[in-house]
Amino acid sequence: MRSKKNPEYLKMLEEFIDEYIEKNHTAPTISEITDGVELPRSTVGRYIAYMREQGVIDYEGHRSITTRQVQKTNSESVKVPVLGSVSCGVPKLAIENIEEYIRLPVALFGRGDFFILRANGDSMIEAGIEDGDLVLIRVQNYADPGQIVVALMDDEATLKRFYPEPEKRRIRLHPENSALKDIYVKECIIQGIAVKVLKDLE
Repeated sequence: MRSKKNPEYLKMLEEFIDEYIEKNHTAPTISEITDGVELPRSTVGRYIAYMREQGVIDYEGHRSITTRQVQKTNSESVKVPVLGSVSCGVPKLAIENIEEYIRLPVALFGRGDFFILRANGDSMIEAGIEDGDLVLIRVQNYADPGQIVVALMDDEATLKRFYPEPEKRRIRLHPENSALKDIYVKECIIQGIAVKVLKDLE
């Protein structure tokens, strides 16, 4: 294979792949690249092979192309699943189906095992969590008193402040809404603690 390649083609291909991944959250196929840059498929194939040899891209097969920009983004962010809604009012069943994935910058949120739940209800409004807000949860099975947790009770999940009361052999789950009463349970499973609220500001 001749090493000399058209730099404009190289730039065009890398930019197309970057833009496609940003828009579609997946890598393009060779056919989609061919259609997008309007070059012959054989030319695209040769250039993709050359770019892989030069370390410009990583390519292991169908929809697996990653560019330098994508690799940089992946190293500076964490991929977090959005798992649906959790009750901030009456406890309700946890919805475990993943709605989508989003990337969050490591510089702001740190590394770790996270998921996002959509708040449902008004029981945490005095903590700044309103109906429809996205709540970033760090996965862990323990919490300090006063932390906001996702608590699972008999297959029902709720977002509340956690106050263990061992002397009374119970746990108090406190809503941040002065109009609502505390919930008392003998035990619950902590699925994670709330670390950030992601919301739109109007």
